[in-house]
Amino acid sequence: MIMPMSTPKPIVLYGITNCDTVKKARAWLTERGVPYTFHDFKKSGVDAQHLHRWARAVGWQALLNRRGTTWRGLAAGIQARVDDERSACALMQAQPSLIKRPVVEWGEAVTVGFDAPHWATRIA
Repeated sequence: MIMPMSTPKPIVLYGITNCDTVKKARAWLTERGVPYTFHDFKKSGVDAQHLHRWARAVGWQALLNRRGTTWRGLAAGIQARVDDERSACALMQAQPSLIKRPVVEWGEAVTVGFDAPHWATRIA
């Protein structure tokens, strides 16, 4: 019996156009001829469904960028209220700059950040 070949799901890279890490990630994929779709979540936003799916895949703590200027610019009271997936996702949806970048959907899998050696194993 001949089994039909499965078509790999497209790679979707989420980020912000002017982010240096996103630029490196996009260049890396392009240099290797890897097709992907780019979604600028600062311009186009990101819906709650995506945020919760990513948070379940990688953990909300890994998804929330607490090192950036946007986080540091928040009032201490707002920062203190971020204590679970629901509150983190609500804040990231309101302020997409708080999402660690890039977020990549490799079909069903999700990664956060750019890690060239790890990505090389995914496209091999």
